[in-house]
Amino acid sequence: MLVAGVDVGSVATKVAVIDGDKTYCRLAPTGWSPRDAGLRTFRELMADLGVSEKQVDFVVGTGYGRISLSFVHKAVTEITCHARGAAHMVPGSAAVIDVGGQDSKVIKIDHRGRVLDFIMNDKCAAGTGRFLQVTAAALGADVSELADLARGKKPVHLSSMCAVFAESEVIGLLAAGRDKGEIVAGLHRSIARRIASMVQRLGLVDRITFTGGVARNEDLRLCLEAELGAEVVVPEQCQMAGAVGAALIARDQVEGKAQWLS
Repeated sequence: MLVAGVDVGSVATKVAVIDGDKTYCRLAPTGWSPRDAGLRTFRELMADLGVSEKQVDFVVGTGYGRISLSFVHKAVTEITCHARGAAHMVPGSAAVIDVGGQDSKVIKIDHRGRVLDFIMNDKCAAGTGRFLQVTAAALGADVSELADLARGKKPVHLSSMCAVFAESEVIGLLAAGRDKGEIVAGLHRSIARRIASMVQRLGLVDRITFTGGVARNEDLRLCLEAELGAEVVVPEQCQMAGAVGAALIARDQVEGKAQWLS
C-alpha cells in the first residue's frame, strides 16, 4: 500500500509518503501558487521514489491550500492532520502547539491523535511565523538566526504583539541602542506568553508537543517551557507533522479505519 499526505502551508509545502513501515518526506517553498506547489512537490517526491502517481492508493490534502489540490482524494483540516501527525511522532502527547506562517494553534488530543478541543489564532499575525519574519527583518536578521541572537540575553519588555506596531517598537529600541539579542529575547518571551495562555485556556499542563517550522527555534521552545512549567517536546521532523498526519489518515481510509473522521 502506498499513501500520501500533502500539506500546503502559506510558507512551505510538505509531502509525506508512507510505504509499509517507511515514511518519505519532501519540503519546498509554496510560492505564489498553492495549487502548483502542492502538485509539483508531490510529483517531485514520486519521481525521487521511482513510482508513478497512479500507484498511490490514496492522497489526503491539508493546510490552507488544500482546497486548491484537485489531485487529492480527500481534504482534511490541518487541525485534524497535525493532531494525528504529532501523536504519531511523539507517542503519549496530550497537546500540540503548532506555529505556522499565518496562524498559531493549540490542540488537545487523545492517545490516538483524535482532536478533543482546540484554540486557533488566525485573525492576526501576532505570535505566528509571519510575526517573526517581520520583526527579524526589522532587526536585519534572518529568522534562522533568532535563537542564537537571544541565547543568554536578558529580554527587553515589548508592549505590543501586533506585527505592525511591534516592528515600529523594534526599530525604536534599536535606535535607542538596545542590544539586538535582548530585543529578540523579549520577542520570544512575548510570543511564549501568548501561546501559553492558549494552552492554559484548554486546561493543559504536560505532555506537550511543539510542531511547525517555528518549533526549530530552541530559544522559543525554552521560553514556552518556562511559561508553562512543563516539558515541551519538538519532534525531529517538526515541520512534517501535518503531512505525516494526512498520510496516516490516507492509510486509515484505505484500511477502512477512518470512521472517526466523519
